[in-house]
Amino acid sequence: MATRIRLQRHGRKARPFYKIVVADIRSPRDGKYIEKLGVYNPTTVPAQIDVDIDKSVEWLQKGAQPTETVRAILSFKGALYKKHLLRGVAKGAVKEEEVDKLVEAWLKDKESRTAKQVEAKKKKKEEAAKKKADELAAKLKEEEAANAPEEAPAAEASTETPTDAEAPAQPEAKEEAPAEEVKEEPKAEEKPAEAAKEGTPKAEEKPEDNKKEEAPVEAKEETKAEKEETPKAEVKEEEASKEK
Repeated sequence: MATRIRLQRHGRKARPFYKIVVADIRSPRDGKYIEKLGVYNPTTVPAQIDVDIDKSVEWLQKGAQPTETVRAILSFKGALYKKHLLRGVAKGAVKEEEVDKLVEAWLKDKESRTAKQVEAKKKKKEEAAKKKADELAAKLKEEEAANAPEEAPAAEASTETPTDAEAPAQPEAKEEAPAEEVKEEPKAEEKPAEAAKEGTPKAEEKPEDNKKEEAPVEAKEETKAEKEETPKAEVKEEEASKEK
C-alpha cells in the first residue's frame, strides 16, 4: 500500500491549522489517516511545529513519500538529517551513539540561526516603520514650510488692515490740530489789532489834527460867503448906474 505523509486541514475559515499524518495515497485530504505524526500551525509568528522525529524517520525508512510542505517541515526539524545519519550507521561511517548528539547539535545550531533570522526580520520591520515615520514627518514639515509663507502674508494683511485703517485717522487728527491752532491764532491776534484800532486813534488824537480838520471847513464857508456876496455887489452897482 502506497502511503504519503501530508497535511490534514482543520480549524475555521481564515484560521487554519494542520495535522501531519500518514495516510493512504487514495484517501481524501481530510479522510481517514493511518497515524498522526505532529501539528503545524502557520498562523502564529513564528509558525508552530510539533513533530515526532523518530516516528517520521521510521515512516520515511518504510518508503512513505512526504509532500513538498511536509518535506520542508521535516527538514527544518532535523528528521531528514537523522535519516541521513542512520544511513551512515548502516554503512559503518557513523556510530549509532553519536547520531543523537549530532542531531541535537544540529538542532541547536538551527534554532540559533532561526532566532537570528527572526531578530533580523524584526529589525528590518522596525527600520521600515521608522523610515516611513521619518518620511511622513519630512513630508509634513515640507507641507508646513510650503503653507507657512502663504499663511504669513495673510496674517500680515490681517494685522496691517487695522493699522492702515487707523493710519489715516492719525493724519486727520494732526491736520485738525493745526486748523484749531490757525483758528485760535487769529482770535488772539485780532484782539490786539482791535485794541490797537480802537485805542490808538482815540489816544493819539491831537489838537493840531482837529485844527487842521476845522480849518478847511472854515475856508470852504468863507469862499461860499464871498461867492454869494459878489453877485449881490454887482447887482447893487448895476442898479446905481441905471438910476443915474
